[in-house]
Amino acid sequence: MEKMVLKQLHHSAQRLMLVLVVALILFVSVKSFSFSTTSSSSISNIHGRNRSLGTNHFRSIEKSKQSASSLFLFLPDPAEALSAASNSIRGIASNLPHPSVYMSNKEAENFAGPFFGLSLFPYIAFIYFLNVKENDTPKGVTVGFATCLLFVFLTIPAAIAAQVLYGVSLADSDWLHGSAESLLTITNLITVLAFRQALEGKEKELENDLPSGSIMPPSSTSYRPMTTLVVGLSSLAVLTALVPALAGADIHTPYLNGFMDLPPQIVTFGSHVEPANALTVATWIIHISSLIEFLVAMGFAWRWADVVGNPTWKGLTWALIPLHSSGITACTYHLFYNRIPFLVPLQAFLTCVGNITAAYAGFRIAKSNGWTPPPSLSFLKFLDDEHLSTMKPANEIRKESDSLVGFEDLGDALANDTDVSFLFKLFAGCAIASYTIKYGELFLDFPFEANPYLALYIILMPSLLNAFKWYKRSQDPSFEGWF
Repeated sequence: MEKMVLKQLHHSAQRLMLVLVVALILFVSVKSFSFSTTSSSSISNIHGRNRSLGTNHFRSIEKSKQSASSLFLFLPDPAEALSAASNSIRGIASNLPHPSVYMSNKEAENFAGPFFGLSLFPYIAFIYFLNVKENDTPKGVTVGFATCLLFVFLTIPAAIAAQVLYGVSLADSDWLHGSAESLLTITNLITVLAFRQALEGKEKELENDLPSGSIMPPSSTSYRPMTTLVVGLSSLAVLTALVPALAGADIHTPYLNGFMDLPPQIVTFGSHVEPANALTVATWIIHISSLIEFLVAMGFAWRWADVVGNPTWKGLTWALIPLHSSGITACTYHLFYNRIPFLVPLQAFLTCVGNITAAYAGFRIAKSNGWTPPPSLSFLKFLDDEHLSTMKPANEIRKESDSLVGFEDLGDALANDTDVSFLFKLFAGCAIASYTIKYGELFLDFPFEANPYLALYIILMPSLLNAFKWYKRSQDPSFEGWF
């Protein structure tokens, strides 16, 4: 009976993902074509702004083609293969409307604002449900998720400063952008560390048949350790913005003075020249580490379901998928040098959806642990589910997720590392990826062409693979993923 219930939940989650995908497609289409009713003169103005932006930010240089070495004589030239793929995409997209034509950067930000604002309320509800006493959620995990609110509130003045001082969005001013986004990395970092320490303690209790809570780390039983770490790291993040501000930073001052970037005089490779608003390596590390840390946290939530014997915690992993897709959307926006405006409201929409699903997952976890809504929240009774009180012994459901699947299981793969070595390896991997993206895309055409359909593909494919991966993991314990 319990297996049937879980199977129904998995099918429901799969259907929900399909609905969200359709909703996203409709969202982009409706918004794109709604702007097509704009007068022709307005569209011409937008075209003019786009051409001006391209002139200011991009300076093409003559492509150099080299013949393949004799070692790869019988293999296709990678540059030609990439060029052919790019031409194919351009050919398909040439017959499709271009959404960014009908949406300027200002319009995109205005459209995104309500979604970001509305998303705050369900996220606060998520923190409330997660922190109810009956859940016995590790205190540090609650601190980690709650730190996201600090990111939200401190990002607002940074965005205002970018607009007032330079007349650009936050994403186009690297020193402000990197400082603000570092707070999101702190959020995910605290969540991962707290979950990691809690899992280690809980698993030792199970292995040695010790009473629950007998050897749990301080970060699981008290808010203080992780709160102290948040204060320290957030103070450093504020300093990274305060110092350049006092030194008279300009619009394109690099984050952390670009100390990790290659010297400009040696960046003579590639077919293109970086635009002025390109992200520094340090800012790319912040974005990529946030994505990977979030995946690790999703994997830890899945494992936590196993060790506490409550499968509803796996619902939290499912619920966080839209938020991870929101992060992918932000990185895709930067991959195209912030030249596809409609990705901004798309990210805001995914954030709003993700916060709603996270709040519902938190509610289900609380209900499954015996929490009863107080009279002031009696309207939540319509969400009651008679199956939520069903629990399984921890040693029974742990068999579902023993295999390594992907980035979300870095926590498992590096379980024997200390916190310091774990973070060092995570940082090293993100640094390699950041250098590859920042300088590798100079050899490619597509980042400079701002193809909105290719951008949607880049967002959609990993999101669907992520969702399908968890579905397969639920159905087949031996499934080891694709990477």
